[in-house]
Amino acid sequence: MKNLPTNAQHIEVDGATVDFFTYEENGLHIYQFDTSLSGPPHPMVNAMAGLKLIDSADKKLIMINHKSPGGLFGKIGDNFDYIIEDLDDGNVKVVFSYKSGESEKADLSQTSCGG
Repeated sequence: MKNLPTNAQHIEVDGATVDFFTYEENGLHIYQFDTSLSGPPHPMVNAMAGLKLIDSADKKLIMINHKSPGGLFGKIGDNFDYIIEDLDDGNVKVVFSYKSGESEKADLSQTSCGG
């Protein structure tokens, strides 16, 4: 995956269908994956798998995707904070953050795109 820091390490994430990496940055524990070359259901499946790792305020999940994952936002509702950034290559970067009192309520088992 491009644009990873040199200290990034590959990790296994239960249920993931793409590679995940982890690294430390500014005192935060970052998990990152890239589904920009993958079609449905891979962005949803991997986001849900990665969001299970975000269980405290010092952890963030970065998703690189070919477009903003509107269906995903509908599924996680108000359970996580997220910021969307348009990248120069036409992809988007979504940074998910823990939301105290809400992230624990997220149903991360629904990994299908429809419904």
